[in-house]
Amino acid sequence: MVKKPQVIIIGRPNVGKSTLFNRLVGKRLALVDDQPGVTRDRRFGDATIAGLDFTVVDTAGWEDDDPHTLPGRMRRQTEVSLEGADAALFVIDARAGLTPLDEEIARWLRSQTVPVVPVANKAEGAAGEAGAIEAWSLGFGEPVALSAEHGEGVADLFGALWPIIGEKAERGETAEAIESDEEAPLGPLKLAIVGRPNAGKSTLINRLLGEDRLLTGPEAGITRDSIAIDWNWTDPASGEARDVRLIDTAGMRKKARVTEKLEKLSVADARRAVDFAEVVVLLLDATKGLEHQDLKIADMVLQEGRALIVAINKWDVAENASSLFNGIREALNEGLAQVRGLPLLAVSARTGKGLDTMLGAAFEIRESWSKRVPTAALNRWFDDALEANPPPAPGGKRIKLRYITQSSTRPPRFVVFGTRLDMLPKSYERYLVNSIRRELGFEAVPVRVVLKSPKNPYKRD
Repeated sequence: MVKKPQVIIIGRPNVGKSTLFNRLVGKRLALVDDQPGVTRDRRFGDATIAGLDFTVVDTAGWEDDDPHTLPGRMRRQTEVSLEGADAALFVIDARAGLTPLDEEIARWLRSQTVPVVPVANKAEGAAGEAGAIEAWSLGFGEPVALSAEHGEGVADLFGALWPIIGEKAERGETAEAIESDEEAPLGPLKLAIVGRPNAGKSTLINRLLGEDRLLTGPEAGITRDSIAIDWNWTDPASGEARDVRLIDTAGMRKKARVTEKLEKLSVADARRAVDFAEVVVLLLDATKGLEHQDLKIADMVLQEGRALIVAINKWDVAENASSLFNGIREALNEGLAQVRGLPLLAVSARTGKGLDTMLGAAFEIRESWSKRVPTAALNRWFDDALEANPPPAPGGKRIKLRYITQSSTRPPRFVVFGTRLDMLPKSYERYLVNSIRRELGFEAVPVRVVLKSPKNPYKRD
């Protein structure tokens, strides 16, 4: 397995190296105190900035002492830590400004081959501005001004570290994903069948199973409980046997028509079944077409974050089939504009037409629903999206979108970091969501985008 890139924190004593280490790993692992020289041995931790994963190493403060003294031996430990490192964060105290010892460390670092990122810590407020500007003279390029204690500006390390360690981090991420997939397969496909009463949900499941497992009939509302059935489907295309958990649900009528207590309980049970499903098939009745209640059910499924397929049942008795299909497609695109391109299939529970296609589509859409985009690909898309359509500047105030990370899957959820995000128009949020869906392969699944601005503890309300 490819190891994560290793980033070393280096600097003279008491510039905030251990505080930065704790901030990056998200825990108080390193002891912190105002007294210089608290850290003596190297400490390793797993760090993440906007989806960029790496190992961070805290080191003892660099002191100009005899190699045989304790401070001298501590400095030797720091020097050794640079061997095998992928990047070094050279931390200075922005409030104190550059010292002769900072300049000595800089000269030593310039003689090494490890890429260096200058970090001006304690840069919050006006007191740190001069030191942050002074750090340019170290010769390592633009310094990252931050406050490790308060978390302000730490996300900006992403932009400095990504060009250095991004490729290695990406290889490690891919290897970890492969290993994770091997250790934790997705398991049986949890497939719920939902729809209005008498759409043929139980009949469809009986057809898949090849037996009259569920009670059916012309009367609406026969199914009351959500029934889960474990089943094995053989993919006719590959011959592969795949596990499926089929979930039949009670029909969902308009809320105003649901008056009996038992039916209310049945509908509530159906909603809970959607929560536990991965993919939901909304079954329509070809003899009735698409009704407003169908759109409400579909919207409920998407709000719950489930992957959705729309199947038109009773296709064997449909009239004006082509016109019906196109009309439903157009109505879905208009009524569910937030998820254009939902899979729309024609099936027949009575004859079995299209059921294998439906199951194949369900497995495919689950893959998209469970997909994690590699950090490199995600940030390439982000840069291209911002270049193609820069965020607006309402009232002349610039909205800056800095980074994006995928925080979770099932459904895919992305977090965008930036400033003044409370001023970002909803239309631009929709632009980002639609672009993610179109460019990154999430066309038919619900996508969540969360905007997150760093909190400035020094901003006065």
